[in-house]
Amino acid sequence: MVTMTAIVIDNHQFTAITVKLPKTNFMAVTNENGYIMCGALDVALLNEKLKDRGIIAARAVGVRTIEQLLEAPLESVTIEAENKGIKVGMKGKDALLKMI
Repeated sequence: MVTMTAIVIDNHQFTAITVKLPKTNFMAVTNENGYIMCGALDVALLNEKLKDRGIIAARAVGVRTIEQLLEAPLESVTIEAENKGIKVGMKGKDALLKMI
């Protein structure tokens, strides 16, 4: 099952996406500029093979819900995310606000 939900953080709208898969969930929260995602995100791939795309993204691991994804400390971030002030250890929701 796939669910998409609008969420608001500090008066800014984002889209939360959850895909329920066998034995796991795939989760992301996005806006038009970037996204945070669960552990399925391959940050190294984005930084190395897709570097020319300038993708603003970050990953949190060990999360099972969108709420956890928003509160979890980020485990890794892309180079472009770092350029926006997004840092490893920052909460997911704080990273999203830097993507505005």
